[in-house]
Amino acid sequence: MKYVVILGDGMADEPIEALDGKTPLAFARTPAMDSLAAKGEIGLVHTIPEGMSPGSDTANLSVLGYDPKQYYTGRSPLEALSIGVEMQKSDVALRCNLVTLTEDDAPYDEQRILDHSSDEISTEDARVLLEAVAKEMEDETYRFYVGTSYRHCLIWKNGTVTGLTPPHDVLEQRIRAYLPKDEKLLQMQRRSYEILREHPLNVERRAKGLHPANSLWFWGAGTRPALSSFEEAHHKKGAMISAVDLLKGIAVGAGMDNILVEGANGGLDTDYEGKARAAVKALAEDGYDLVYVHVEAPDEMGHQGSAEKKVRAIEYLDQRVIRLIQEGLEAAGIDHRMLIMPDHPTPIRVRTHTASPVPYLLYDSTAPQKREWRYQEDQAKESGNVVAHGWDMMKRLFQED
Repeated sequence: MKYVVILGDGMADEPIEALDGKTPLAFARTPAMDSLAAKGEIGLVHTIPEGMSPGSDTANLSVLGYDPKQYYTGRSPLEALSIGVEMQKSDVALRCNLVTLTEDDAPYDEQRILDHSSDEISTEDARVLLEAVAKEMEDETYRFYVGTSYRHCLIWKNGTVTGLTPPHDVLEQRIRAYLPKDEKLLQMQRRSYEILREHPLNVERRAKGLHPANSLWFWGAGTRPALSSFEEAHHKKGAMISAVDLLKGIAVGAGMDNILVEGANGGLDTDYEGKARAAVKALAEDGYDLVYVHVEAPDEMGHQGSAEKKVRAIEYLDQRVIRLIQEGLEAAGIDHRMLIMPDHPTPIRVRTHTASPVPYLLYDSTAPQKREWRYQEDQAKESGNVVAHGWDMMKRLFQED
């Protein structure tokens, strides 16, 4: 038996008037998921422990079988693992976004966050801008590391874990109330705006109609994580397929392998087919027992507030990932169990994450059932199946007691 988790990041949502009162998942054409739902089990699962922030960090730890209250030490340290940063026990890692501020005539503290991703800036452009910032601000205490797209890392030697606000939580809001309380971090953010606002690359981006990446934004502070081995816990050899440093870092911490797909970028135009091919190869040829396929696009479209693009991202996931993996495993004659779910909702209405339970779909190729379900939020609720703790989903997938 082989196992697949297909994680549509932020895929769950709320009913939207422009979509005939349906959620993007219910509105989207998803024949592959609906076919599996009609032969499997659907339900709701709580991925976010009570009192914890509904981030992709806590939620994906939960889906992978780790209780976030026991294992979570912050988001950025997990991302640091993925890019090979060696953290000391006294180091603090911070996520360092390249964001777009509104660039009006107001002082820095009165600006608004227009875009938390600077139009999903390419890693190549981001590297140029981060190097410009690092050249002036880096020292023995503060070191910058390039990640992927807009997502980067700052290591603070002998630092302090301090409360910081994710930029996607305060889109279109004045930033004064959400700026770092630590004076040095605040100074660095302000100075980054001065360095980046008229950087030649940002002048070029404006001319192309792209958002300039004109400020750093720090958040997700934490210390070095210590995850237990996934293989030792479940006796399964696992691999991660994701374009996002956070997921790759979780895999490193859990002792799983990362399978890199050229062209996978975490955006709407990611290489969906490449991820599907890599997943089938990993299971059919490379000796892996489980593959965790993470697709970021639905979450990004939720943050952008685009219902149309979120529907498109879900349809791409259905036809260009799930359908191809299912067909590939069937063609290879491989018995498999497949878990499809989001990590958390990213409703278009709020453009950020919420802690509501999410719909799951669990399919077993060796024991198909005859159901009338479609895979969507309301029918998952109607099923009556509720899993109280997200970290139990991996046990359900593996049919462990």
